[in-house]
Amino acid sequence: MNATAVGTGVDTGRRAPAIALAGVGKTYAGGVRALDDVSLTVEHGTFLAVMGPSGSGKSTLMHCAAGLDSPTSGSVRIDGREIAGLNETARTELRRERVGFVFQAYNLIPSLSVEDNITLPLRLAGRRPDRDWIGTLVERVGLADRLHHRPAELSGGQQQRAALVRALATRPTVVFADEPTGALDLRSAHQVLDLLRALVDDLGQTVVMVTHDPAAAARAHTALVMADGRVVEAMDHPMASQLAARLAALGEH
Repeated sequence: MNATAVGTGVDTGRRAPAIALAGVGKTYAGGVRALDDVSLTVEHGTFLAVMGPSGSGKSTLMHCAAGLDSPTSGSVRIDGREIAGLNETARTELRRERVGFVFQAYNLIPSLSVEDNITLPLRLAGRRPDRDWIGTLVERVGLADRLHHRPAELSGGQQQRAALVRALATRPTVVFADEPTGALDLRSAHQVLDLLRALVDDLGQTVVMVTHDPAAAARAHTALVMADGRVVEAMDHPMASQLAARLAALGEH
């Protein structure tokens, strides 16, 4: 499967997709082909999970789609803007404006309060925080009484929720989440996944999540399974058991 369209069935009219990849390839030094002619469209307000065995290309797909890396060939658009040919400075500016990131490591600065961590990307970009928007997010994730705490005073789940608010503070076109529950206990992982899904369903946020966990991927509207740099299957309303079986068939243990 070379071309995949992902959406929720909502009519987006003439608005450009949140993400559009066309014929994207990525070859690293030594001839290692991490992505092989991948075409993918992700509509706004969609929760997409990307899975696959180690070396399948899922992380490279995220890096190219998010502007963290440049493809060797093909087109990458975020909200209609071509980014594949941009230089590093221009890609950095686009990421700052259009993209939010949540990683397995929370990447909070220990010496700053939760509030200062959340607003730091805005301040670095010279933008004034939208206090109403951030207040809405903080209330939704249950951190309103933790804003003046340092990260070390929060649980892992609370730190990841703070990282999620930080990613959303700029009102990005898309949030990329790379193994966002990998460092969390089961209860905290469920809470973070519930929040991600609610942000999509209630606020229309677009989320692309890379994960090894079939249970996490089952929270998404659609799950893509990758192998050998290509999308080999797209599952709408995925079930964890289906995803686990598909990964097992591809040699994931």
